[in-house]
Amino acid sequence: MNDEVRKEIGQLRRQKTKALRARYLELFGEESKSSNQAHLFRRIAWRLQALSEGGLSERARDRAATLAVDVDLRLRALHKFWRELAAEPQGAVRDPRLPAVGTMLEQQYRDRAIAVKILANGFEYDGKTYESLSSIASSVTGTRWNGFSFFGLNKKGAA
Repeated sequence: MNDEVRKEIGQLRRQKTKALRARYLELFGEESKSSNQAHLFRRIAWRLQALSEGGLSERARDRAATLAVDVDLRLRALHKFWRELAAEPQGAVRDPRLPAVGTMLEQQYRDRAIAVKILANGFEYDGKTYESLSSIASSVTGTRWNGFSFFGLNKKGAA
């Protein structure tokens, strides 16, 4: 590598990302998709060396062409895929300790009989819908409870 290229690469190390992106545009003829300073530096440095030294040998180009046969194969999903996936409503994963939908859980607490109906998206107690068994147990007792423990669902073979 000649001294002029070495000097230019040394100056690249001190440049901000915006300047590197501008230099990338000059050298590659397209804007960089990356804003990573280290990545831009390496790509630009490689390009400067390739232009100075003459690029890849014919043998290396042939090998690259052989490897590029599967160029249409994507290793990462498009951003559009992830955006669409995030937009889809995600159903909550049902806890395997819960009995089937429609089952009535009954528990005695002090002098009260507590009856809770299992719904598809929550629990019904005393005419109200709750998101969790813990919220029902806390409302009944006035203290914080683990709902599965309160209703005896942590025990093996429960429900």
